[in-house]
Amino acid sequence: MIRAKISVHVERDSQRAILLGHKGERLKDIGTRARADIERILSARVYLGLHIKVSKDWQRNPKLLERLGFNDQ
Repeated sequence: MIRAKISVHVERDSQRAILLGHKGERLKDIGTRARADIERILSARVYLGLHIKVSKDWQRNPKLLERLGFNDQ
């Protein structure tokens, strides 16, 4: 089994609430669909742990963008 821990970064608490959905149903649906796609691609069972993180203005923070793997190259 492959284990993957995924952090989804949003800029505001309101965006977090949208992704989370009522009682976590939207995040559960996102995770279920993503896991099925990943399992199909890798031909292996996958544990997918999703976490929503509020990172204020992350899209305008060069250091955070670099840490998240976004760079100018």
